[in-house]
Amino acid sequence: MTRTDHLSPLLEFDEVEPDEDCICGGCSARRRARRQAAPVHEGGHAAARSIRRRAAVLMAAVGTAVGGGTAAAGHATAAPAPGPGPTPGGSSTAQPPQTPQGEVSGLYGQAPGARAFAAPRAAAQPPTRAQIIQRAQGWVDQQVPYGMGSYWSDGYRQDCSGFVSMAWGLGSSQTTWTLPNFAERIGKADLQPGDVLIYNNPASPQSGSHVTIFGGWTDSSLTRYLAYEQTSPGTKKRDTPYAYWNNSGAYVPYRYTGLSGGSSDGAPATAFPGADKFGPGANNAYVTELGRLLVQRGGARFYSEGPDPHWGEADRRATQAFQEAQGWRGAEADGIPGKDTWDYLVNGKGRAIDAGTTPLPPPPVQPGTGAPAFPGRQYFGPGQNNDQVRLLGEQLVRKGFGGSYSVGPGPRWSESDRRAVQAFQQAQGWRGAEADGYPGPDTWRRLFA
Repeated sequence: MTRTDHLSPLLEFDEVEPDEDCICGGCSARRRARRQAAPVHEGGHAAARSIRRRAAVLMAAVGTAVGGGTAAAGHATAAPAPGPGPTPGGSSTAQPPQTPQGEVSGLYGQAPGARAFAAPRAAAQPPTRAQIIQRAQGWVDQQVPYGMGSYWSDGYRQDCSGFVSMAWGLGSSQTTWTLPNFAERIGKADLQPGDVLIYNNPASPQSGSHVTIFGGWTDSSLTRYLAYEQTSPGTKKRDTPYAYWNNSGAYVPYRYTGLSGGSSDGAPATAFPGADKFGPGANNAYVTELGRLLVQRGGARFYSEGPDPHWGEADRRATQAFQEAQGWRGAEADGIPGKDTWDYLVNGKGRAIDAGTTPLPPPPVQPGTGAPAFPGRQYFGPGQNNDQVRLLGEQLVRKGFGGSYSVGPGPRWSESDRRAVQAFQQAQGWRGAEADGYPGPDTWRRLFA
């Protein structure tokens, strides 16, 4: 008898029930077939279900016989994944993304131990939200190719669920069906960077299911978000309609239970983390949280993408717009969050950013003079750092009032600027409040005359 002769009589496999504890490919395939078969009382046909069961067992057996091992679906030919989704106004009833995924597997495709099927294994070092996003961005930067039967250099399977397993730092590549074992279900309003959105399709568990990593809201109405995902041809980061381009209502938000310090990254959401967490060079989860709060308070237009953990000009401008919406000026509206700014944001205090509230623009040029128009008092004083301060100082030097400068002038307001302005004002014969060292419209007009 040839190697496959014993596979010919299908009746030989009839009514064989899979062992629930067995991890072999045959039993795994039989359990999937049994789950997908419609029960008789719901219109399923007993004979048809038996045929499907025998066919699944036959396929698993062929894989074992030919491959000499496990008939893992993860090594089947990958179906094509979708290109860019439909436009935001497109139908939500489009076909689900073709993102086939493999079975639960160890790193580099090694067979997982029995515990991988019985219970989830937490990461050795619990990740922070910032680390999850950084890991996801790493695959985006490398443009990791999509492949349900391939494993990247870090050991994780190159499909959507392997991507999330990598970002969460799990010790194995899971599936969209097993990832919830490592997570807790949350609501849409609770989503934070590092959480995920999972869609499981019972009609096509492997080929029709999908998962994305939530990277933060991109609009104040919470209708679009930055999604990190693994689809063909490679890892993507893109602005995505909530919850996805298709089957939107079936995606479920989840939060990894193994986050460092829990779901709040080890710090209460209302506690100000410190000024050192913000500003040029900052890269942490608090920057993402700041951006998320600013988006909710009307600052979405400042972000072309994100928010994300990397501090950028968008964060500064959005923060400054929020501060100015509260009526704050000078050092209180420098674009760097302090305790008051943070308190107002996390506790919903104060005014939201108005549609017309933007960081102050450079002053226009006075018509017919070539000299700049007075930009406003808010540009000058302690804590200010802008080109108008530099312009003021340079003009004072030209007019012969630069004796107070040991260095500069520069963009940062200093006592040297105040003393130089005061000297110019006193030279006009002004005294008292008219010579306080801070430029007003008259000081500016005479200085640039």
